[in-house]
Amino acid sequence: MHAAYSTYEHLSHLKALGRPEEPLPLNTIYESILALVLGIFGASMNAPPLKDITWASEMRKRTIDDMDSRLGFASYVNRGNTLLYSQREKSSTT
Repeated sequence: MHAAYSTYEHLSHLKALGRPEEPLPLNTIYESILALVLGIFGASMNAPPLKDITWASEMRKRTIDDMDSRLGFASYVNRGNTLLYSQREKSSTT
């Protein structure tokens, strides 16, 4: 946060002087890099342990009944509309 404020102050100072093309001071660059490294290190140390994403680890959590239910083969299409439509035609013609 301090590095961002220092960068803003430095750039506004350079703009007031009419020289906005000068580079940032090295201490601001070093502070930004150190803050980035410490932030990444802190986030990685605070993260929970990684989980396995393999097929074997997934199968340890499931039973054979969960995997063999075969819901993909269920068909809910029936011939009700066709049968009812043909009966309606017969009743409307008489």
